[in-house]
Amino acid sequence: MRELKLLQEAGFYPLEVLQSATLNSADLLGIQEETGSIQIGKKADLVIVNENPLANFKVLYGTGHQKLNMETGMMERTQGILYTVKDGIVFDVKQMLTDVRQLVAEQKADEASAKGCGKKRGLDITGDLPHSV
Repeated sequence: MRELKLLQEAGFYPLEVLQSATLNSADLLGIQEETGSIQIGKKADLVIVNENPLANFKVLYGTGHQKLNMETGMMERTQGILYTVKDGIVFDVKQMLTDVRQLVAEQKADEASAKGCGKKRGLDITGDLPHSV
C-alpha cells in the first residue's frame, strides 16, 4: 500500500498506479501469461472490495479505514477488503482477521501461563537436569 501511495504522490494517476502493481509487475517478472490481469485461463488471485479503489486506495486495507461522510459530517469506517481469492479459493477477510486475533490472544495466554509456572517460551525446565561429574 505504501508503494501505491508513493506512486500517486509522485504524480501517477490511480489507474496507472494499479496497473503498475498488477499487469506491469507481472510483465516485469515474465509471468504476464499467468497473472496480472483478469482473463480466461489466468490465475484468479483477486481482492474484492465494496468501493472503487481508483477513488481511494485505502479501501484496499484489510481492516478498512476512516472517512468523512459528507452528508452527515460524521466519521465512519469503510469495510476494506471483503474477500480475497487465491488460486480459486475464496477467503472471508473479516473471518480471517477474527481467527488471527483469536490465535494471538491464545498465544499471549499461553505465554502468560508459562511465565507463571517458571517456564520460558520454547524452553522446558521441568525435565531431568544432567548431573555434574
